[in-house]
Amino acid sequence: MGIASRSDRGERVGDLRRRWGAYGAKPPNPQIFELLRCAGRNASTSAERLETLLRDWPDDNGLREEITRLEHEGDRLTHKVVNALRISKLSPFDREDVFALVGAIDDVVDDIEEVSEQMATKRIEAPMEQAQALAGVLRDCCRELSAALEDLETLEGIEEHLKAIRRLEGEGDQIFRSALAALFRDAIDPMFVLRWKDIYEALEEGIDRSKAAANSIESIVVKHT
Repeated sequence: MGIASRSDRGERVGDLRRRWGAYGAKPPNPQIFELLRCAGRNASTSAERLETLLRDWPDDNGLREEITRLEHEGDRLTHKVVNALRISKLSPFDREDVFALVGAIDDVVDDIEEVSEQMATKRIEAPMEQAQALAGVLRDCCRELSAALEDLETLEGIEEHLKAIRRLEGEGDQIFRSALAALFRDAIDPMFVLRWKDIYEALEEGIDRSKAAANSIESIVVKHT
């Protein structure tokens, strides 16, 4: 099944490149697509590790260190994409769309590391269920984002992943608003409120960044299909 899938992908990519050639366009550098796929996988892995960290907290099991390593890897991939854009015209894709896409992916991983660090620096003793729920939404967003990036080179089968991200972002908004309302309603200690407010906001920001990345992918798809 895996071999057939790779063969099918190769045929679709070949068809797409021939279509670009028919319009006199230079096909995008394939390195760009591979770097974006790697960035998507890195974001997805980061989100999975964060969801596990929040589920098992205060047990760390090396997850915080791994999340930091993945954040560094995300920075490396972002820089490689930017450098590749500098030496390739990347026609017919707009540079602005790719810059926005890779920047949003990098921001997602940054937000994930931010949550991981806050869990330690704010001396969180036990996780909140709402934070765990938000981490689950963020994990699912990153899985869908990674899947969309896997299909970006062929520009096929992407819309279902983008729809899923939009749906998940709406779900995350509801959880976030409910979490803040409960926090300000029920908490007595002001420091407790501030700690969790920051964590909730970082999780929600990561979900929003996932949607921003999806919007950049949608812009590419709309322009080139």
